[in-house]
Amino acid sequence: MLMRTLKLLLLLVGAVAAGVLWQQDRLAVLALSRVDPLPETKALVARQRYAEAADYLGFFMGYGYVARNPEAEHLYREIAQVRASPEYRIEKLGEGIFEGTSDEAIGQAAALITDFLVIGDIRDLTRQAINWGQDKQVDAVVAALSGIGLAASAAEIASAGGATPVKGGVSLLKAARRLGKLPNWLGRALVKGVRLVRRTGKLDTVSGLFDDLYKLARVRRGADLLAHTTGPKSLHRMALLTDTFGQQTAVLYRLGGWAFVKAGSTAGDLGAETIKLAATYGRAGLRTLDRVGAIKFVKYAARSSKVVRKGDAVHLLAALLALLPERLLVGLVTLSVLPWIPWRRLGRAFGHLLKGSTAHELFLAGRAPAPAMSTTPVAGSRGPTRLAAILPVRRLR
Repeated sequence: MLMRTLKLLLLLVGAVAAGVLWQQDRLAVLALSRVDPLPETKALVARQRYAEAADYLGFFMGYGYVARNPEAEHLYREIAQVRASPEYRIEKLGEGIFEGTSDEAIGQAAALITDFLVIGDIRDLTRQAINWGQDKQVDAVVAALSGIGLAASAAEIASAGGATPVKGGVSLLKAARRLGKLPNWLGRALVKGVRLVRRTGKLDTVSGLFDDLYKLARVRRGADLLAHTTGPKSLHRMALLTDTFGQQTAVLYRLGGWAFVKAGSTAGDLGAETIKLAATYGRAGLRTLDRVGAIKFVKYAARSSKVVRKGDAVHLLAALLALLPERLLVGLVTLSVLPWIPWRRLGRAFGHLLKGSTAHELFLAGRAPAPAMSTTPVAGSRGPTRLAAILPVRRLR
């Protein structure tokens, strides 16, 4: 009785393991948790980074679970009021004109205009010249960028706007340098690039690099995206992401990191809106999307939102089941089936099969024992007759 109960319990465990294997994709989505944007937004507001806070919270306001939250709605309105105040806008405009960098659109536009009008390049070169005259440290990268900017301005006049990407890229790089977000690899590349421009007098040697930089310059917080590049290839990938996700690229990268970059490179297959939905679950959501595919993710995410509202117990159970390794589940299924296999019957059947096979092989080889004598007289005969005489056997050669 005890053995039968243990076998039934083991079978039940195996059935559960089989169910988990069957529903792995659904459980992986159900185990995900949506990102709560309020703590991060409040931290940005506390540091007076209102533009970044508005972009971050604004992305989530497009999803019901945040848009229906009164606290999120109130915080979003407060941020908008601060950004709309005249004092704030004047301050950000001054940053763009005099410092060449700002986190607000009005300041960024002012910085870009000054760079396009050569004012910014002359301003930066003058500062570096003053530093050199006072034996202070000269920023070789800013000086190189200003030199490229002046060359681009001359080329733009000659080509009627053909050097616009270079000018936009220079403006981004200056801002990134001042914010400490210019990657080391790019600083070295720029110093080499300006030497080539001086030697050849042409911008063609740096035009490919600045085409990608100009794409980053057109989106908010492009300097943040630039800071995470590791070389020309990763810069190009970032630039392609801005073509697909536009002004939300920096927020999506903040949420997903390189998981977003990987998913974004296949946006044609997964869909931009699906990637945005997965980003509301953070890096785990983007990895799950990559594993289960767009169709399953959207379907299971819609169902999981209904299930999660019923209670956290279901979500917790799904999260625990999703952590079980696939090999362990397969092992449990196999182990639950083994006690129910009739090993004795299979052993006897296999033994009979081996005996019959051996006798058949001996018979075909001509070494079979002599046929048994039949004790039953055959009609018309006087005594026992060999069966072989009645049933002749055809030998195989």
